[in-house]
Amino acid sequence: MSENTVDKSKEIVCYHCGEDCDDTSIHKEEKIFCCEGCKMVFEIINENGLCEYYDLDKNPGIAQKTKVRAGKFAFLDNAEVTTKLVHFSEGDQKHITFYLPQMHCSSCIWLLEHLPKLHKGVIQSQVNFLKKEITVVFDSTRVTLKVLAELLSEIGYEPHISLNDLSDSKISKYDKSRLYKIGIAGFCFGNIMMLSFPEYFSNGTDNDKSLQTIFSFINLGLALPVFFYCASEFFTSAYKSLKQKFLNIDAPIALAILITFARSIYEITSFSGPGYLDSMSGIVFFMLVGRFFQNKSYDTLNFDRDYKSYFPLGVTVLNNDTTETQIPVSELKKGNRIKIHNSEIIPADGILFMGKATIDYSFVTGESTPVEKNIGEIIYAGGKQCSGAIELEVVKEVSQSYLTQLWNNTAFKNKKNQPKDSFIHLISRYFTYGLFSIALTAGIYWSLQGGGLAWNAVTSILIVACPCALLLSATFTNGNMISVLQKYNFFVKNAEVLETISETDTLVFDKTGTITRQDTSTATFRGCDLNDYHLQLIRMLAAQSSHPLSKAIAASIPFQKKLSVKNYVEEAGKGSSALINNESIRMGSSEFITGASSKENTDGSKVYVSHNEQVLGWYYIKTPYRENLSEVMNGLKQNYQLALISGDTSTEETYLNKLFGKEVELHFNKKPQDKLDYIKNLQNKGHKVLMIGDGLNDAGALQQSEVGIAISDNINNFSPGSDIILDGKSFNKLNALLDYCRKEKQIIYGSFIISLLYNVVGLSFAVQGTLSPVIAAILMPISSISIVLYTTVASRWFARKLG
Repeated sequence: MSENTVDKSKEIVCYHCGEDCDDTSIHKEEKIFCCEGCKMVFEIINENGLCEYYDLDKNPGIAQKTKVRAGKFAFLDNAEVTTKLVHFSEGDQKHITFYLPQMHCSSCIWLLEHLPKLHKGVIQSQVNFLKKEITVVFDSTRVTLKVLAELLSEIGYEPHISLNDLSDSKISKYDKSRLYKIGIAGFCFGNIMMLSFPEYFSNGTDNDKSLQTIFSFINLGLALPVFFYCASEFFTSAYKSLKQKFLNIDAPIALAILITFARSIYEITSFSGPGYLDSMSGIVFFMLVGRFFQNKSYDTLNFDRDYKSYFPLGVTVLNNDTTETQIPVSELKKGNRIKIHNSEIIPADGILFMGKATIDYSFVTGESTPVEKNIGEIIYAGGKQCSGAIELEVVKEVSQSYLTQLWNNTAFKNKKNQPKDSFIHLISRYFTYGLFSIALTAGIYWSLQGGGLAWNAVTSILIVACPCALLLSATFTNGNMISVLQKYNFFVKNAEVLETISETDTLVFDKTGTITRQDTSTATFRGCDLNDYHLQLIRMLAAQSSHPLSKAIAASIPFQKKLSVKNYVEEAGKGSSALINNESIRMGSSEFITGASSKENTDGSKVYVSHNEQVLGWYYIKTPYRENLSEVMNGLKQNYQLALISGDTSTEETYLNKLFGKEVELHFNKKPQDKLDYIKNLQNKGHKVLMIGDGLNDAGALQQSEVGIAISDNINNFSPGSDIILDGKSFNKLNALLDYCRKEKQIIYGSFIISLLYNVVGLSFAVQGTLSPVIAAILMPISSISIVLYTTVASRWFARKLG
């Protein structure tokens, strides 16, 4: 068939968006389009080899009949506007997040995440479907922000850009239309009920036929806005699901409303009865009210998760008198001077004020090659300092939502944390098919029996038995539990982590900074006599690192003056070195400094120091173990196989054997790679591993394990590779916290049983035709709200042990 002819016997709908086509004159490759815009989008997708987009869903595109006016995005050429909208810029690479309200299905996600194929200037695109946002990484030398916005508009996803608050780029998305619909539906429902009172109390007698007819037509007039406006979202949702060949939870509701309304029109216009307009308007009103409260509850959970102080991160702030203070990152203000040590994450955009900055932006860009920054240059949040300590002046307050996005960056996702499809979604789909079968069977049966119960039975069945309560179970359970855990400084990355915790059977601990406290360590030097100059050299080297032992040494030496630090190098699990005032200073393990391992048994850690290749001695560091550690371990043994793997020497093995028990494996002198290999070995034996470390020398092991918990003791040791961040102050509650996480499935199963029982009882009355559709409409949102209440109460009830 040529391009200029089409088969008119086929259904005339747009191949791209599914809209009705007025004619067949707009076509391409035997495919018909409703407008030139849809045809153009198809050509773009086709030319770039992305036609798989149309295989995912039928007619998945957005209608293009309304064109974007020329020059609409010209303001994006303004450098000042671009600077405020772009949230990361390093060289030619820039990051920006757009809000796309047109996003509606899986095909949208697929196409939007293939933007790099549509334009070579796009490096990466990542979609957040729940927020209808897309984060685009692009090369500014190959595509401008204006062209990027126009590209999205061309394929049907015009970005909504608000200029009211460029500093935060926040977009108000609150929609009041549901409130209007509730108000109109409530008004009409109340008046229809009032006008139906004579019918209710007449007991079927025809006392005044003309009055009944007048009231019936008034009721019909009141029902029109309810049907065409208030109930529109149910019909729209059901229509979209049918287009995708899928029955969603709105399909039976829409069908019940349609049947009730159609039957009412027939009875009123044929003067054979008053109809069921009170039931129809009641269905719409109570369903809208129920969903309003559901959404309000869900929005509250999202608010808690997105905008509260999410991580227990601390940052070192430099005061005017040269003293240092630790504060939460959420309290950082513009103009604060902060100190960032080696391997620490930069929590807020800042100007480099002092020191040598070598920034690893792999947490943000995926590129691991460090970038050197000069004094006066801006350094963006999310970068990791890879050399000595630096000082920054904050130019933009920290964004907790940005840190959340960084934590969920695809660069740190592997197979262990890929989102898993919930079994509830599968069950709800088959539930809907079963629901239609029951309704059809009941309708046929009561039609054959006569007596007019068929309409009552069908509409009641379709309304009362809805799978939405099943879908709410997991959502509200996980949301409530994450909110509760947050109050106890146990910060979970996502809901999948809660499910995975219940599957783990082996718990592996790091030692330093994990089962020991970092804030109360004491350091005592043993060796040759040190003068003030030596002490300042040692202090400057120790102050560059975020390692707990280095911090203990730096804290033990009073500050006198800053010294020049060059060529700082830190080898994980070994030690660090630098040229300070052009003199070589090294500190670390005995093997790193002397070339031989120390065999002396002590109940603390030893850090050796050398000056110009001459060994000066060592620091004996006594780090107390965390409070109630023995009780925590005894509790954990009930559910887990325990192990400890440390980079320290085995000098404290005897004490740790008493603490953990002789049956627990203890491993010492292990490098970061050894820790990762140990986790892999456990997994190869079939174990599900939960690793707990401080996020420094064990970041790889944390990521390799099924669940990784990073301990934070008021320092900026945020590890994006971890699944959970635990404030060290809550370590004594670790056993209770993990036990609480394992309750997640119990709560979900409980809510599932409640929903199932409700549906069985409701259907038993509905199939008999004895359940009024209005009562069914009241019961349906009540069932959903009862699930919300149950999950909230149950999650709070199980949390009582955490108190």
